[in-house]
Amino acid sequence: MPTISMFYGILVRMFFAPKEHNPPHIHTYYHGKIAVFDIQHGNLITGEMPLRQTRLIQAWIEIYREELLANWELCQNGERPFTIKPLN
Repeated sequence: MPTISMFYGILVRMFFAPKEHNPPHIHTYYHGKIAVFDIQHGNLITGEMPLRQTRLIQAWIEIYREELLANWELCQNGERPFTIKPLN
């Protein structure tokens, strides 16, 4: 599972196995916390993340939603996703 972005100590990854389960989502990691976020709405699907990091992840998803969905399509075809700019 490649890392597609990293910001403020948060790693963002996406599986690129064909037919990964829906909804489109990302996996996030921060200081031993692991959470999965829905790309369409930015909602936490599973796991846990501190509130500050959750808000940063949700803001990043909002900014890069189109790129994330394009990456999701690549992943559905078994292709490696592209990296996406971090929050500054």
